[in-house]
Amino acid sequence: MSRGTTTLPGDPPGGRRAVAVWSIGVAVYFVAVIFRTSLGVAGLDAADRFHVNASALSTFSILQLLVYAGMQIPVGLLVDRLGTKKVLCLGAVLFTAGQLGFAFSPTYGTALASRALLGCGDALTFISVLRLGTRWFPARRGPFVAQLAGLVGMAGNLVSTLVLARLLHGLGWTPAFAGSAVAGVVVLVLTLLFLRDHPEGFEPEPFPHQGAAYVRRQIAEAWREPGTRLGMWVHFTTQFPAMVFLLLWGLPFLVQAQGLSRATAGELLTLVVLSNMVIGLVYGQVVARHHAARLPLALGTVAATAVMWALTLAWPGAHAPMALLLALCVVLGACGPASMLGFDFARPANPPERQGTASGITNMGGFIASMTTLFAIGVFLDATGDDYSIAFCAVFVLQALGLTQILRLRNRAARCERERLVASRVETVHVPAA
Repeated sequence: MSRGTTTLPGDPPGGRRAVAVWSIGVAVYFVAVIFRTSLGVAGLDAADRFHVNASALSTFSILQLLVYAGMQIPVGLLVDRLGTKKVLCLGAVLFTAGQLGFAFSPTYGTALASRALLGCGDALTFISVLRLGTRWFPARRGPFVAQLAGLVGMAGNLVSTLVLARLLHGLGWTPAFAGSAVAGVVVLVLTLLFLRDHPEGFEPEPFPHQGAAYVRRQIAEAWREPGTRLGMWVHFTTQFPAMVFLLLWGLPFLVQAQGLSRATAGELLTLVVLSNMVIGLVYGQVVARHHAARLPLALGTVAATAVMWALTLAWPGAHAPMALLLALCVVLGACGPASMLGFDFARPANPPERQGTASGITNMGGFIASMTTLFAIGVFLDATGDDYSIAFCAVFVLQALGLTQILRLRNRAARCERERLVASRVETVHVPAA
C-alpha cells in the first residue's frame, strides 16, 4: 500500500457484488419492518378483534419492543461470533412464524405470544445488516450505507401503510396477515442461497471465543467507550417520537383526537414514511461529507420534533389545522434518519470485532424509549378518558432525559474520537509501501 492513501488496510472494495449481497440482507430487514409495523395500521381492528382497551392494545407493541430491545446485545454478540448469514436466517424463520401466528391467533394471549416471537426475529435483522455493510463496503461509505438501510426499512413501513392496510380491510384479518408471511419465506430462501458474510480475501481475523468471559469483555469494552454511550442516547432521543406514531398511536390520534377519516390518517402516516426516506438520503450524504454535522443534525431534529408536538397538542381549537398536522408528519420523518446518526458515533469508537456488540447497545436506545412511551400513552389515555393532549406529553419527558445525556457525553466522545483518528493516521503513515 502506498503511503498517504485514504483506503485503510483491509478496507473492502465495495462494487456491484457488494451491492447485490447487501441488498439480500436489506431485503430481510425490509420484510421484518413490514411485519413489525403491521400493527400500526391494524390497531383499531386489533382492539375490536380481541376486545381490549388502550392499555392492553399498547401491550402488543410494548412486548414486541421489549423483546427487541432485550435482544440487541445478545444479537450483537451473535453477529460478532457467528456472522451475518446464520443470524439473518434465524431472524427470518422467527419473524415469519410470528406473523403467521398473529394471523391465526384466536385469543389475546396467543396474539401476544406471536408478536413476541415476531419481535425476537425482527431483533436479529438490523444489526446484521449494519455488520454486512461494514464487511462489504469501504469505511468512508459507512454513514451513507447505514442511512440507506434505514431508508429501505422505512419503505417496509410504507408497504404496511399502503398495501397491508388495504389487504386488511379488503380481505380480512387472517388472509392479510397470513398472505404477507409469504414474503418471509422468500427472503429466507434468498439468504440461504446467495448471501455471503464477506468478500473473498477479506475474512476477519479469528477471534477466539472464551465463554462468559468473552461476553462480559465485549459488553464492558463497548460500553466503556463514550462514543457507544453517546450513540445509544442519540438513538434513544431521536427515534421514539416517530416510532410511537407509526407503530401504534398515530392512527388513533389522527382519527379519534383530530377527527380525520381513516383514509386521510393513512395518508398522513404515509407522509411520515416518505419524509423519512427523503431526509434519510440527505442526512446520509451530509454526514458522509461533513462528519462534524452528526450532532447538530441530531439536536436539530430533537428540537424541531419537540416544537411541532408542542404546537399540535397546545392548539386552542378542537382540532389542529391540517397544515400543522402536515408539518408535524414531515418533521417526524426526520426522526428515523436522526436515530441512524447514533451508529455513526458508536462505529468509529469500536474495533471491527466489537462492531456488532456496540451496534446492539446503540440500537437498544430508541426501542427502550419507544417501549416506555407506548406504555405511558396507553396508561394516560385510560386514566384521562382518551385525552391525547395529556397522553402525548410523555414525549417531552423522554426527550428531556435523552438530551441531558447527549450534552453530558458529547465532549468526552469527541475527544476520544479525535485521539483515535490521530493514532490511526500515525499507523497509516508507517505502513510500508507495497
